[in-house]
Amino acid sequence: MKRTSLQGKLTLWFSAALILMAALTFVVVFFVSHSVLQKQLRTELIHTVEDNVDEVEFYRSVTQMELDGSTDHYIRYGVGYLEIDDDFLDQVNGVTTALFHENGTLLYGENPIAAANALPFEDGACRTLRVRGAIWYVFDRQLEQTALSDLWLRGAVPETQADAPLRDIVHICVWGMAALALIAIAGGVLIAHRALKPLRAMALTAAQISGGDDLKKRMPDGGSDELSQLSGAFNGMMQRLDDAFEAERQFASDASHELRTPMAVIMAQCEDALSGEKTGAEYREALSVVHRQGRRMNRMISGMLELVRMERKTDRYAREPFNLSALAASVSEDMALIRDKNIELSTRIEPDIFIAGDQTLVTRLLGNLIGNAYRYGRENGHIVVSLRRAGSAAELTVADDGIGIAPDQREKIFRRLYQGASDRSGDGVGLGLAMARQIARLHGGELTVESEEGKGSAFTARFPIQ
Repeated sequence: MKRTSLQGKLTLWFSAALILMAALTFVVVFFVSHSVLQKQLRTELIHTVEDNVDEVEFYRSVTQMELDGSTDHYIRYGVGYLEIDDDFLDQVNGVTTALFHENGTLLYGENPIAAANALPFEDGACRTLRVRGAIWYVFDRQLEQTALSDLWLRGAVPETQADAPLRDIVHICVWGMAALALIAIAGGVLIAHRALKPLRAMALTAAQISGGDDLKKRMPDGGSDELSQLSGAFNGMMQRLDDAFEAERQFASDASHELRTPMAVIMAQCEDALSGEKTGAEYREALSVVHRQGRRMNRMISGMLELVRMERKTDRYAREPFNLSALAASVSEDMALIRDKNIELSTRIEPDIFIAGDQTLVTRLLGNLIGNAYRYGRENGHIVVSLRRAGSAAELTVADDGIGIAPDQREKIFRRLYQGASDRSGDGVGLGLAMARQIARLHGGELTVESEEGKGSAFTARFPIQ
């Protein structure tokens, strides 16, 4: 069974809701109109009978009558005559008015409902009478003139007299509802189509992403707030997936590239050791090379894994306030004992500068920077570790007077596993600066470098002050 599309459901719901509202409105209008028309009909009945009261007069002799050639009606009544004025409205707009004696005898006019004769007269009361299944309104009025107190005017009108305008209202409403239904369906289709157009574009983009390997595609802007949030959330998710896959590909590429050399050295040493009888010193030399390359590979793999964890923030690091001044002084004091290449390490540290973060990571950052300064410094050179306040940031700088960095290398040195020119090569694995920059960024800061070839370099890490 084919499921109804979302556009079809929205159109159906929108159209049904609009038609239901129109139907309810029609029902309300019908009953209100019916009530108003029935009330108006009863009011017209009362007014017609009341107007006819003054049109009946009694005269005791012919000489008292004004015989002026008018079309008045004269009726012999008792000891005199009744004059029915020509303005007497015996039938108007369906209302029939007749003159009766209190004993029920019809004296003038028409009696459309003979059953009304059985209904006793009641002055000034509008009553309802059912005759042959039809409902009639009946209104009685007693004549108040002298000698006419035993005469009554009775007006009658069928309830259906008000149906004619009601039928017109029903006719208009039915055709109006039909037109409204067509407009509702057309409008529902149009609105649903326009509202779902961004979703269709998103579905197409998702299908393209799912059907291929291109994770760079992004959802189009949804337009409305909710769809914009949806597309933004999806694009954010795709960006994280893309970053994760990119990090995985980069890790695999870097690892395979960097591990190729130590593995080649290990294999060559093993093949050489197994190629024939060797002396004990030669075996020890081969094992020493294998051990050294194995340690290098271990450091490289451990460093890459830790760097990936920091980049993906898969490990939770402490975020506690600590005294950066005390930490920088302690690390500098310990590393000043290295004195590699007879390099002297000095400090210029402002006291009591606090930041929030992980002391172990910041210690590693400073250790990596000082280690690089020793590795690439010149004989009898100098390393200066300085810490100062710069507005709302703390600037931790490690400066050396070593070989410096070429301009085209200053951003490349922060890449993972990147090794600079041969004169900067050493026993490192090319992860120290990449890890130091990532540590600075984890703390809301940044790591930058200023350098001049042949004169030295200065690496500066900036942290927000706590």
